[in-house]
Formats: sequence, structure tokens, C-alpha cells
Amino acid sequence: MGASIIDVLVEYWPIFLKGTIGTLKYAFIAVSLGTILGAFIALARLSKNKILRDVSGVFVTVIRGTPLLVQMYIFYYFLPMAFPVLNKIDKVYTVLMSLILNSSAYVAEIIRGGINSVDPGQTEAARSLGMTAKHTMTKIILPQAVKNILPALANEYIAMIKETSMAGSFMLYELMYTRTILANKFLVWQPLFIIAGIYLVLTMVLSTGVRWMERRFSVSD
Repeated sequence: MGASIIDVLVEYWPIFLKGTIGTLKYAFIAVSLGTILGAFIALARLSKNKILRDVSGVFVTVIRGTPLLVQMYIFYYFLPMAFPVLNKIDKVYTVLMSLILNSSAYVAEIIRGGINSVDPGQTEAARSLGMTAKHTMTKIILPQAVKNILPALANEYIAMIKETSMAGSFMLYELMYTRTILANKFLVWQPLFIIAGIYLVLTMVLSTGVRWMERRFSVSD
């Protein structure tokens, strides 16, 4: 059977800690930058310009309709071959870009749904008072949509924490990559249970935070 799970955790906890920090960091970067990009995509999908709507719609459909792992392989292997200039970029950034684009497609739908959840009558009332479309969006619609968007964004962060596990296949130092490191020490099954436990703790703690956030917003309503 070899060493116990507790023995492995006690001896190699710095490796698991570094992997956990890497997982949280990569997920945060992906969702943060994905939110910025997703906001533009969401506005494009709500635009009156048909070209913007169609292009953004195709992007969201393709990204959400294909596996993240496939997207990672395309960014890691195909794009540097198709565009040799990308070979000068650290491979970490190509994998991160796939995570960011993947997150942006989901965030775009979250933001679009949050905006659409606001009563259209408020937009009509604001415009009848002479407010521009920009001011209506920033002063009336977005502040109300945020209540629906924030909990969903937090859930996206939780989902991304688990999805970054695939990044370990491309040598990014995150939680799943610790298994590769410890395999060199002839530890096979113990790291898997430790990694699963860490993921479980992370998602449970963050999920509790999301539920607290949702309760606070429901009270404020």
C-alpha cells in the first residue's frame, strides 16, 4: 500500500500548497480577464448592429459548444504552428488565453442574462426622460443587473477552479500538476485523494460564500 494519505500530506504539503495557490491564481486571472472580455461580448450580443450580434453569437456558441481541453490543445499546439511568432511567448500564456476565452463566453451569457432580467419598462422610462442609451445602461440597468450577475460570476469562478485541473496536462503548476511531481517519487494514488479533498474544501467554502451573497442580495430586494 505504501505511505498513507496523511503521511504524504504532512511530508509534501508545500507542494500541495503551491499547487492550490496556482489553481486559485489561474482561475482568478481567467475569470477576471474573462469578465472584462465577456462584458464587451455581452454588449455586442445586445447591440443593434447585426454584424456584432452575429459574430459575438458565433463566438459564444463555438466556445461553449466545444470542450475546454480541445481548446487548450489548439492554443498550445496548433496556434504556435500556424503563427510561428507565438513560439516566442511562454506556453503558460497560451494555456491561460484558452482559459480566459472559455470563461469570457460563459461570463458574456451571465452578463447578458443579468441585463435582460431588468424590467424593459425601466429602459423605456429612462429614455422617455431624455437619458441617452449609455446613461440608461450605466445608471439604471447595470446597477440592478449586478445583483444577478455577481453570484453567477462567483459560481463561474468555482467552476473555473475545477476546470484549471486540465492545465496541469500542459505543465502549469496547479493542483493537478502536483500529481505529476509526486509520481516521480512513486506516489500514485495518495496524491489523487489529497487533491480531490482540497478541491472539495475549496468548492464548499466558496459555495457557502455564494449562498451568503445571494441571501444578502435577496434581503436588499
